[in-house]
Amino acid sequence: MSGPSAVKEEPITRRDQLVEYIASGGKSRDDWRIGTEHEKFGFRLDDLKPPTWEGERGIGALLQGLTRFGWDPVHEDGHLIALTRGMASVTLEPAGQLELSGAPLPTVHDTCCEVTSHLREVKTVADELNLGFLGMGFQPKWKRAEMPWMPKGRYAIMQRYMPLRGGLGLDMMTRTCTVQVNLDFANEADMVKKFRVSLALQPIATALFADSPFTEGKPNGVLSFRSNVWTDTDPDRTGMLDFVFEDGFSYERYVDYLLDVPMYFSYRDGKYIDLAGQSFRRFLDGKLDDLPGAVPTLKDWADHMTTAFPEVRLKKFLEMRGADGGPWNRLCALPAFWVGLLYDDAALDAAWDLVKDFSLTERHALRDGVPKHGFKLPFRGATVRELAIEALKISGQGLARRAVFNSGGASEAVFLEPLIEFAEANQTPAERKLELFRTTWGGSVDPVFKEFAY
Repeated sequence: MSGPSAVKEEPITRRDQLVEYIASGGKSRDDWRIGTEHEKFGFRLDDLKPPTWEGERGIGALLQGLTRFGWDPVHEDGHLIALTRGMASVTLEPAGQLELSGAPLPTVHDTCCEVTSHLREVKTVADELNLGFLGMGFQPKWKRAEMPWMPKGRYAIMQRYMPLRGGLGLDMMTRTCTVQVNLDFANEADMVKKFRVSLALQPIATALFADSPFTEGKPNGVLSFRSNVWTDTDPDRTGMLDFVFEDGFSYERYVDYLLDVPMYFSYRDGKYIDLAGQSFRRFLDGKLDDLPGAVPTLKDWADHMTTAFPEVRLKKFLEMRGADGGPWNRLCALPAFWVGLLYDDAALDAAWDLVKDFSLTERHALRDGVPKHGFKLPFRGATVRELAIEALKISGQGLARRAVFNSGGASEAVFLEPLIEFAEANQTPAERKLELFRTTWGGSVDPVFKEFAY
């Protein structure tokens, strides 16, 4: 989750500014970049419990330790809650899940090097504090009540409001981790095509990255419980956004959607003002009781955009949001998968041909069925496995045409290899962990913290 935006405090005096803000993200192809974000669970090596913010072995101490690598501290009410370095940041999710929001970089090789460097820095400090970090989609061992809360103002507001809108919103906040990639578009038409392709194929990413089969130490009957959590979080701000596939979809239509998403807060004078459930439309008219006469700024709008959580999110770029967190090689695989599909014209055309006749019912059947069944979900006389293999083929061809090589001569397509292996084996990462749980691990999830830690 994002912190307060760095957008200028320009007052919104006309609705067109909201549309123009999104449209300003359009870039020429040479300026398209790749921004990879991932979250991970911290745990204490001695008892596997999640660290609190406080204490000599807390997340606050870990952030302080990372400053030796040139990260600049960010404080809120006297608490160290984030770090910045150039265009990258390290932030905290509600229960202390550590997130790297990577800089926008030109190649998948670059973003993978950034991930590797970050994990090396985190491990250096974590080892000194007797902490470890795990990449999975859902906390495998601890109950919601056992998860700590970080000292961030927006999380206190969400903690109060979330239970009013769904049964699993607090689980989303405290017990999930994801990896996502942020990608650019050229103009409105390019945005629309990429949005439709990525939204239709987001369940395929969920299957390829499904890695959350445990809840409170036991199998939960779902392969991506993280994805399942989003179905009972808040219907006002989640889902598949069927209107994206309607004729005439545009920047303006997405603005209409966002204006109907209830607010969480306004960040003013270093404080979060609780506006949960209130209307941004009324805010535009200066009619919020809690901010009498005040009208929003573009910063308020940018902040509000971060409080919508659909499967694909539009800001000044597109965010792919369907994947569970995972180990190092899958953190690099996600940007490769989507760059291959969306950053090559022939691949984007082929991907659109693959999904353009999916019906609304089929898109929802994929979204609803993949978290439980993964590759084995039936689809059009075959299964999701065949769809995933075709999407990986298109992505690989797109990456090959990009012809971006590392110093060893490998193209960006090398990062797809773990995904191809999972799809060909017809077995998600979650199913492999379930096998270990039933055999080698003797019915305990504790070994996951050692065998799959960074």
